[in-house]
Amino acid sequence: MISRLMDGDVGGHVRRALSHFPFQEPVERILAEYYVPEPKNPRPPYKRPAMWTLNPPRSLDELTVISNFVEVYLAKEGHDNAVGINLLEKVQMPMMASLYGAMLANVDFVIVGAGIPIQIAGILDALADHQVVSYRLDIQGAAQEDDSRLHFDPQAIFPGVAEKVGQLSRPYFLPIISSLVLAKALLKRATGRIDGFVVELPTAGGHNAPPRGPLNLDESGEPIYGSKDAVDLDGIKQLGLPFWLAGGYDSPEQLQHALDAGAVGIQVGTAFSYCAESALEPTLKQRIIRKVLDHQIKVRTDPLVSPTGYPFKVVQLEGTLSDPQVCEHRTLLCDVGMLRHLYKCANGKVGFRCPAEPVEQYLAKGGKLEDTVGRNCLCNNLAAAAGFPQHRADGYVEPPIVTAGDSLAAIGRFIRQGRTSYIAKDVLDYLLGLIMPDSLCII
Repeated sequence: MISRLMDGDVGGHVRRALSHFPFQEPVERILAEYYVPEPKNPRPPYKRPAMWTLNPPRSLDELTVISNFVEVYLAKEGHDNAVGINLLEKVQMPMMASLYGAMLANVDFVIVGAGIPIQIAGILDALADHQVVSYRLDIQGAAQEDDSRLHFDPQAIFPGVAEKVGQLSRPYFLPIISSLVLAKALLKRATGRIDGFVVELPTAGGHNAPPRGPLNLDESGEPIYGSKDAVDLDGIKQLGLPFWLAGGYDSPEQLQHALDAGAVGIQVGTAFSYCAESALEPTLKQRIIRKVLDHQIKVRTDPLVSPTGYPFKVVQLEGTLSDPQVCEHRTLLCDVGMLRHLYKCANGKVGFRCPAEPVEQYLAKGGKLEDTVGRNCLCNNLAAAAGFPQHRADGYVEPPIVTAGDSLAAIGRFIRQGRTSYIAKDVLDYLLGLIMPDSLCII
């Protein structure tokens, strides 16, 4: 949101959403701090808010709540369909403020992956009543009984909010899982109601669950998934909750397979990520589509690049972070900090470090050298892929990193003859069988 405001808020969409936030005083502060009506060329670096700590400033909570409100508000404009927000359990510190902001905009679904989100359901229940909530944080080196928590009080941050907006609608909660074991664990340990599951296979884009058992790599250095990683869909079905299948389910045949297996539907990411309406930077999008049509695209499951330690799908594209020369010349920097690890210091306090920060800084904080090998800054580089690369004061521009599922090579089937792009409706029409195959560019 900061980046869009500093880029002049083209179209006025952010300011339109901000005008509907129930409290305008913090909105005015945000606009005064970040909105640039006539951006300079070359553009100065984007301002960065304070990084998260165990005691975040009120302004950071406000900013996080309001930015999530803006995204959901804009997504819900102009239709009556359900809208969901997808968050990462690995990004714990902004979680409560993010959920609350989305709920203030009446989000319908909350989907959480990249971890075991046992705390989310109960937090959603409490936030619907504007209650104080807390989040137990994962801290490296902490004793099992250690209970370090971050707290969030909606009514302290926005006095009078309960009276002004009333009871909030509690969204449906869908954890992303990769096994029946995890589904059962969540149902047993969750602090509130789980409404269903997204069952994601390792062919999906973004972060993947690590292979079960010891990590083995193939000759190209990618994780090897085997029979232990197969999901027991019959077992998932017997849990009695609705579930969606994700990871390569972007065809009418796979949709039917999902329904036959007992799923209520599918989750599709890659196909929509490269459609005309998506937020992926347009030039990147066109370059990748061209490579797809020329049969020259590759997606690599990188076991190292993400600071989370989870495998991460990376599209191989010159000029992006997948390019060894680009990667080698990037100066390491941690100025966003969403994927920092919390760790127990020798003095008992909690510190923050990221395997993708400057190596000497990470080592000075007790980190291991081997944890830094191959790591990169997803915070900065994914933002660049969305069209908001940080321009550093010395003139360096952050390169993008682009993700997609294994089905990226097949998105040409959504492109009609004579075109080099497609829209979201083309994907839906194909999935629902509304377009004859001979009118498509089948690859």
